[in-house]
Amino acid sequence: MDIRRLDQGEPLPLELLLLADPSEQLVLDYTARGQCYIGIVPGEMEEIPGDTDVMTGEIAGVYVLLPTRPETVELVNVAVSEQFQGRGYGKSLVQDAVKRAREQHYKTIEVGTANSSINQLALYQKCGFRLSGIDKDFFLRHYAEEIFENGLQALDMIRMTQDL
Repeated sequence: MDIRRLDQGEPLPLELLLLADPSEQLVLDYTARGQCYIGIVPGEMEEIPGDTDVMTGEIAGVYVLLPTRPETVELVNVAVSEQFQGRGYGKSLVQDAVKRAREQHYKTIEVGTANSSINQLALYQKCGFRLSGIDKDFFLRHYAEEIFENGLQALDMIRMTQDL
């Protein structure tokens, strides 16, 4: 998977971002303030008129880095298209985010996920994040609709950090 920053003027992969965050308004807000990266899975060779053959592909995943405080950036959205899940792309996206945050000279990277996001909690810990706090009732305060996953209601935001 090739991971690159979304170019200015390129359409936002909104449908994919909404897999990780069901609030379109929140997604539009933080993508406008942050850096959006996409992971592309190579596809077919395609001839472009007036150009050479280029590799086309499909967006398999996305993440957003959002500066929050001096020397701190937050990984606010990591999503992998359902057809590409279970192939390690989520881990690749998180590792890429950590690498880019380090390259941009941040000292700390943070991530938050719901108490009900069991797979994400495991993934972030495997990628070097440590538990750092709980924002109680976050999802009740910030989302009009109830969110359920893994048979649990998303109530609290579990905060995790990694020193870079």
